[in-house]
Amino acid sequence: MTAPARTARGSKELIRAEEPVLAHNYHPLPVVVARAEGAWVEDVEGRRYLDMLAGYSALNFGHRHPALTEAAHRQLDRLTLTSRAFHNDRLADFAERLAALTGTDMVLPMNTGAEAVESGIKVARKWAYDVKGVPADRATIVVAADNFHGRTTTIVSFSTDETARSGFGPFTPGFRVVPYNDLAALEAAVDETTAAVLIEPIQGEAGVLIPDDGYLAGVRELTRRRGCLFVADEIQSGLGRTGRTLAVEHESVVPDVVLLGKALGGGIVPVSAVVGSREVLGVLHPGEHGSTFGGNPLAAAVGTAVVELLETGEFQRRAAELGAVLREGLAALVGRGVVGFRARGLWAGVDVDPALGTGREVSERLMREGILVKDTHGSTIRLAPPLTVTAEELTGALGTLEKVLTR
Repeated sequence: MTAPARTARGSKELIRAEEPVLAHNYHPLPVVVARAEGAWVEDVEGRRYLDMLAGYSALNFGHRHPALTEAAHRQLDRLTLTSRAFHNDRLADFAERLAALTGTDMVLPMNTGAEAVESGIKVARKWAYDVKGVPADRATIVVAADNFHGRTTTIVSFSTDETARSGFGPFTPGFRVVPYNDLAALEAAVDETTAAVLIEPIQGEAGVLIPDDGYLAGVRELTRRRGCLFVADEIQSGLGRTGRTLAVEHESVVPDVVLLGKALGGGIVPVSAVVGSREVLGVLHPGEHGSTFGGNPLAAAVGTAVVELLETGEFQRRAAELGAVLREGLAALVGRGVVGFRARGLWAGVDVDPALGTGREVSERLMREGILVKDTHGSTIRLAPPLTVTAEELTGALGTLEKVLTR
């Protein structure tokens, strides 16, 4: 006997219904999205909003990009999962093309961004023992303060965000934290036990913090000279977001290992990957690492379609060109409710005058005006629209920001 159809519930009722049954690990804006296309989403009442967050860069190509949904639909009719106990006919193409796109030799497919980071940590430690000759269980990894690499127990062990850390110890040893954008401090922290330096080329969660020119090149030179790996977490910054395929390309830097995720799944399925040189990823042998869903046929099909979009260079160009529009619009707001901003490509951290409200309060005001953004620390909001956004939509959103800050 079929269950009776449920009466459609409105936004307020759905939000109330979540309260007793969902763990409270998020504090979302009070909007309930039911449909989406391109840069726009629609709530259950039919109100439309311009998405200026794009799933923290997971939706670089917008909601339901036709090439990506077509790839998913086509694969759903054929094969979705084999596990890695068997080969599948989509994985080789995905790995070949992703390696070519990123200029690397090998690919380790995983699912979520945090899994890519955990995998990168394991690979770096294995390389330290097998290749560098670090004594067993002595390998260290140097990371930057104010980092955000995920929320697993190992990752929060080297977080400096007490909200992410407090109550989750004991913590995993083997990490050294230094200030971001400080080459002298990094140099002092590296020693003969150092397996890798793990950093974000741009710190997203911290407020889109962009290091000084030459910092990434300095990290590359230092790690090469001191005999350790440079692992770049490009999970948010990569795949077109900053106007280049990878953010490290702004300094013509080639890390030993790059961590990818978010946009690699096209906003359809979770897809992540560790990509790097054969010397590094080649240290893994059967049984030492794995994932039932990593490299599954559906993920590989969607991931290949994402790579195809990036192979044309169109989205990298769009991010660079529209990034100039974004920077110009934000510069005009400095002194008009904005006290400062940092932007690269279609990604910006905007510091609002604290007298006008917290980042959360500004985000809620923008939501009421049909613009979706997300706050980070203090009075900072983040802007990361889909790379499919138009110049008109972008300038309209900036006009709305001016409106809520100056009225």
